[in-house]
Amino acid sequence: MSRAGIDYRAVFEALPGMVALLTPDLVYVDANEDFARNSGRSREELIGRYLFEVFPDNPNDPAASGARNLEASLRRVLATGERDTMALQRYDVQSNEDADEWEERYWSPINAPVLDAEGRVVLLVHRVEEVTELIRARARGRAAVGGRSQAMEAELYTRSRELQDVNERLRAAHARERQVALALQEAMLPAPRLADHHQAAVRYRPAVGALNVCGDWYDLVELPDDRMAVAVGDVVGHGLAAAGVMGQLRSALSAASRVAVGPAQALEVLGLYARAVEGAESTTAVSVHIDWTGHTLAYSSAGHLPPALARADGTVVFLDQATDPPLGARPEHVPRPQAEQVFAAGDTLVLYTDGLVERRDEDIDTGLDRLARSLSRYRALPPEQLADILLLDLLPAPGATDDAALVVLRL
Repeated sequence: MSRAGIDYRAVFEALPGMVALLTPDLVYVDANEDFARNSGRSREELIGRYLFEVFPDNPNDPAASGARNLEASLRRVLATGERDTMALQRYDVQSNEDADEWEERYWSPINAPVLDAEGRVVLLVHRVEEVTELIRARARGRAAVGGRSQAMEAELYTRSRELQDVNERLRAAHARERQVALALQEAMLPAPRLADHHQAAVRYRPAVGALNVCGDWYDLVELPDDRMAVAVGDVVGHGLAAAGVMGQLRSALSAASRVAVGPAQALEVLGLYARAVEGAESTTAVSVHIDWTGHTLAYSSAGHLPPALARADGTVVFLDQATDPPLGARPEHVPRPQAEQVFAAGDTLVLYTDGLVERRDEDIDTGLDRLARSLSRYRALPPEQLADILLLDLLPAPGATDDAALVVLRL
C-alpha cells in the first residue's frame, strides 16, 4: 500500500485498456494484464526488452509504418514533456508460434510523460486501444450494406492517415523554424569575449510558448583604461519582431558605450536612436560602467529594474539612484541621470530583466527581495554556477511567463 492507503499496483492493473511503462530508452519496465493479453506477449517477454525488438514492423509489408510512427511519437514526448495522441495505426503483430506469420492489427495509441520534480521525463506511459475487431466488424457491415459504406469507411481511414502526415509536416516545419530562431539568437546574443581575468556568465530564457528568441538582451564591452560596460535591456513584446528591434538597440548601445563618457550619455544616444526604430517605444535598459582601477560602478537606468551588487559579507545593494523613464517616453531630449557605487574585489554584480523577478500576482518589491535572498545565499559560487542557481531558484517551475536575461559578473 502507498500513501493514503491506495494500492497503486492494483490501480495500474485495473486501468481500462492496455497500458505499459517505458524508460526514456524505450525499454519496457511494466505492463498491465490487458496489455499482455491483447498484445499476445507475456510480461516476462516484455519487461526489460526494447520496444521495437518485441514489436518490429512487418518486413513483408513495404508500406508498414507503425513502428516508425510510434517511435516518432515517443521521441516527441521525450523532447517536449507533453502528451502525444496518435492517429489510428495499422501495426501488424508477429505470431508467437510462427515467426513468418503476421496478424493484421489496428491500434489507437496515446503516449504521455511522467516527470520528476525538475520537469525531466523519467518514464513514458504508452496507452493503446486495440481496435482490430472494430475495424473488422465495420468491414463485415460494409459488405452487408454495399459499396457506399465501404467507400466512406475507406475515406475515413485515409483522412486519418492524411491528418497524421499533415501533423508530421507541421512538426518538421516547427523544428526548422526553431533552428532558425536558435541561429538568430546566437548571432544577436553571442557569448561575451572578455579578458581571462574577468569572470562572467550570461543567460537568457524566452517566455514559455515563445520561439527561442526574445526582446531581452545583454552586452559586455571591454573599454579603454581598464574599464568595462555592462548592459541589459528589454523590448516590449516577444518573438521575432521584438528580437529584430532588440538586435538594433543592442548594437547601437554597444557602439555608443565605446565612445560615450559614461553610461548616462550612452543611454542618451540610444534614446535618440530609438526614436527612429519602429517598435522601440517603451524599451527599458540599464548600463553600468566598471572602473577596475578605481573600484567604482557608474550607472544609469532608462526605466529598468536596478542592478544588484552582492557584497562578500552577504549584504545586497540595489543600484537605484539614477533611474529615468524608458526610451522614447519623453517628447524632448533631456540628459539622463548617473550615479556611482564603490565596490570591493570579490563583490558580484548582477544585471537582469523583469522576467527573472516579476510575477503578475505580487508587488515587484517581493521579487527583488527574493533575488536579494538568493544572491546572499549563493554569492560565493562562481558566476557560471551562480547564474544557473539563480534561474533555478527564481523562475517559476512551469517556466518563465516573460522573457528573462541575466548577467553575473565577479568584480
